[in-house]
Amino acid sequence: MLAQRAVREARLLRDSGFDAIIVENMHDRPYIHGRQPPQTVAAMTRVAEEVATAIEIPLGVQVLSGGEREAIAIAQAVEAQFIRCENFVYAHVADEGLLAEAVAGSLLRYRREIGATDVRIMCDIRKKHASHAITGDLTIEDCAHTAEFCGADGLIVTGNFTGDATDPGDVERVSAAVGVPTWVGSGVEPSQLGTLFGHADALIVGSWIKEGGLWSNAPDPARCAEIVAEAERVRR
Repeated sequence: MLAQRAVREARLLRDSGFDAIIVENMHDRPYIHGRQPPQTVAAMTRVAEEVATAIEIPLGVQVLSGGEREAIAIAQAVEAQFIRCENFVYAHVADEGLLAEAVAGSLLRYRREIGATDVRIMCDIRKKHASHAITGDLTIEDCAHTAEFCGADGLIVTGNFTGDATDPGDVERVSAAVGVPTWVGSGVEPSQLGTLFGHADALIVGSWIKEGGLWSNAPDPARCAEIVAEAERVRR
């Protein structure tokens, strides 16, 4: 079962020394953007509940694509700590099509409505797999300022695509521009940790730790151990 596989992988990451885990329906590509079908919400809730029960470290939820409200509801139900949101502020053109509506206003009101204000909202700045020509007159610092102004609990800086390295200069600029935590959201590998941890509060690793470094493969225990060991060395 999917939930059983998720639990096995979550326990591997926990035992390897990771600080937190995100449950995400990335294998659902190509994604349906916007309101998610009931079967997706049900499956994600089941998986997240099983993982939350199996581990003792913080848990996040992301529902692709544009499923921020569903993610908040799932996180509230399973007592997860955060969600990842890709279109918190500004419109942009993604591989799903035009993401015309920024969700900050509706999402924050929904979070309060269901009593989920303890669930943190970590927001992508210039989300990957997207064109940002619509906001081409804005710097990455401008986007970061707007997200913070609109109530983001933290910001995520990424490369252009899944597995692409994140520009350390972008991380530095965003971190310096805002007072909320800055995370790195793509392309993290051991050789970059020293540079990235100079400005980032956390690093999301989803590709390098997999077999062959491919996001769609199973986690590789040796790679998981290697990157955690390097992170511990850098942070010391």
